Amino acid sequence: MTKDVIALTPKMPDQASLLAALHAGGPDLELTATDEGAVIQLRTAAGRPLVSVEAPLLVHVPGEAKRLLGAETAAPQTPYWWTEVRASTAPPEAEPLAESVCGRLTMLLGGTTWPPGAARTTRVTVPDELPGTQDFPTVDALTDSTAVVLSDRPLLPLTTWLSDILRATAQSNRALHLVTPPHVRLTLPLRSGLGGAPNRWVVQDPQGGYYDGLSGVRLAWQNGTFLPIDGTLADAFTAGAAPTGHRQLTVSFRTVHTPDERLVLGRALEAAWRHLTGSPPLGWGTAEPVNLPWSPHQLTDLARDRAPAPTQLVAVGAPDRPAIATQRIARTTAGVAEEISLTLGYERPQDVPLDTLESLAATLVTEHDLTTMLTTVRAARADLTLPPQVEGPPLPVSFTLGPRDVKKIGLPHATRPPIAAQPRHLGSPASPALHYPLGDGTDPKAWTALQTLNAYFKSAVGSPGPRP
Repeated sequence: MTKDVIALTPKMPDQASLLAALHAGGPDLELTATDEGAVIQLRTAAGRPLVSVEAPLLVHVPGEAKRLLGAETAAPQTPYWWTEVRASTAPPEAEPLAESVCGRLTMLLGGTTWPPGAARTTRVTVPDELPGTQDFPTVDALTDSTAVVLSDRPLLPLTTWLSDILRATAQSNRALHLVTPPHVRLTLPLRSGLGGAPNRWVVQDPQGGYYDGLSGVRLAWQNGTFLPIDGTLADAFTAGAAPTGHRQLTVSFRTVHTPDERLVLGRALEAAWRHLTGSPPLGWGTAEPVNLPWSPHQLTDLARDRAPAPTQLVAVGAPDRPAIATQRIARTTAGVAEEISLTLGYERPQDVPLDTLESLAATLVTEHDLTTMLTTVRAARADLTLPPQVEGPPLPVSFTLGPRDVKKIGLPHATRPPIAAQPRHLGSPASPALHYPLGDGTDPKAWTALQTLNAYFKSAVGSPGPRP
């Protein structure tokens, strides 16, 4: 498995300290830069990659080290520098070399190394005869159809490295398959980034073989990729599940704004966050760890700089209040669209604020150009991490249709849906939005109501309807 070692330092790893750390393998190793200098690699003379060092990241957001690395992690006081060092899979010398790079950084700059006890400062001797090279050096295996990444990190986040691999695999028409032991969990942003097929989370079954960490289907390596064997579920996927009182509330909504030089993005997400938690997001970034203090203006500047390409973002809340969101900003024919998925964790079902969802919808309609909003509740971990075990499915609670789509469908048609609960009018009486209650997050029949509603909208004008 790939070995990740992280140096958390109060001082910036400058050129001198990085060079001293990279000499942990002696002067005979070659230094190469990839990804426009964002990643430095130590290679053998034959070109085999041993260790990759990502550009240090300045983290301003409290709690990120504990969220991603464990509650026992003793990170320096914010802001601090986060430097990820990744050891290659095959050479046995790669892991101690990564540990020595991080150990030397913390010796020179202070701070700590993760995992605990991984730091060393000794020189690592690498044999001259290590052969081989790769055209795609940041992955552990590469075929015509699939890039394979092996990881044994207890919580696997959407790092800059994995974000880059997801882009590279998509551009090369390949799938990304993450292969992990069964104790590894994913963060929700990585789960969202993986999307669906052909990408997979492949888990090593303790009883032998592999299974899909999201669906539980048994897998086997065939023709250069992981494929389902017979459609059956692995016992480890279902046996590890235990009843839990924890709940996750997910609010998925879309806003579309008229392009304007005064437009500030991120305000709809902040409004939803304040409505459900009483405070704004704590930080934002383009990957994990989330490193920047929350700032809609800086977020908007980044999206403008990247336009017309879309921008993908992650936001997190305070350490004592589990909440995380992914946001996609893109130019469309209708305007500037924000697609947001905000998930909050609760340790007791009665703590889920179902009674605030209608007023949240009203706020987003009247102040933030809401087009659609779907809310769901599922029985799942309150810490918002994803284990490779079956969890409760998301159950719809409500769906909101914004004024623009109500007008497109027709108000008389939209106000008479063939479901038990009738919609409530929100916003302007002259151009209302409609809020459809669907359930309380406990009844699977709410999916039937949502599907009926979706089909009913499509019968009017071919509307895409609600999105699960």
